Amino acid sequence: MTQRHELMVKSGESERLDRFVSERLQLSRTRVQKLLAEGRIRLDGRPARKSERVEPGSRVEVEVPATQAVDIVAEDLPLVIVHEDEDLLVVDKAAGMVVHPAPGHPSGTLVNALLWHVPDIEGVGGRARPGIVHRLDKDTSGLLVVAKTDATHRALSDAIRARRVKRFYLAAAWGHLAESPVVVDAPIARDPRDRKRMAIVDGGRAATTRFEVRERWLRADLLHVALKTGRTHQIRVHLEHLGHPVIGDATYGLGWQKGLGGPTRRWVDELSRRMERQFLHATELRFHHPSHGREMVFESPLPRDLSEISDWVRSE
Repeated sequence: MTQRHELMVKSGESERLDRFVSERLQLSRTRVQKLLAEGRIRLDGRPARKSERVEPGSRVEVEVPATQAVDIVAEDLPLVIVHEDEDLLVVDKAAGMVVHPAPGHPSGTLVNALLWHVPDIEGVGGRARPGIVHRLDKDTSGLLVVAKTDATHRALSDAIRARRVKRFYLAAAWGHLAESPVVVDAPIARDPRDRKRMAIVDGGRAATTRFEVRERWLRADLLHVALKTGRTHQIRVHLEHLGHPVIGDATYGLGWQKGLGGPTRRWVDELSRRMERQFLHATELRFHHPSHGREMVFESPLPRDLSEISDWVRSE
């Protein structure tokens, strides 16, 4: 059953709305933000925004839908584990693998594989996404840290929110950046015109990405990317915003290369033909271990499909 709550802000309470609801109802900040995005929280009778503050005398109405039962089956799937200890593991996800079950992807995910290889992870951090602290898109390869205990999950989630987990990527983007490095600081939210996409939206969640040219190709750049935040599709959206979408990105860069004509058109067409997915790889991960505090550093070279394309570009 859906639960409905009416909360009155007391004297002395003045804070961000999402924090207020989280503390009053004992819900995670992530769950509260989802309720806000779905329009299930109202402030003084009107739809509320996450960034708003509550003041004494305000009335907050919250609608919390019933949690649906989750039944995820362990599956014996290939899984590259680059590090494992009693608290966590770091995996190198292959392109094409979805991180957790969702509509259209009920099985064959990273979570299904984790439950087979690490059965004790079931329920850690929630039943729907056991162990998952951060995600990669289906067609993005590379490094992910996974929590094996609730305490580790909380610690790593807090570290990500505090931007203490450092995540670096390699991306190939069409065209050439006008300057390097360049930092994009632009908020991201669901595209109001297409709910399947993300976009730069005023009032969206803060998002910051740093791009630096690693190699300059004929009509593209190989970029080293540093995430300051970790929003959905952040790198892809910010590169589209710059006018240099990720090569092979069917959502944010489809058809962009058609504008690259002239004597280099044959090179552009051949590179497009060779790309079977977006050129985006999580190449480095840095964080301090929640138990002993030592810095953990992991690196993953470009996988075979992307390294072969890079080799072809360099040979031209």
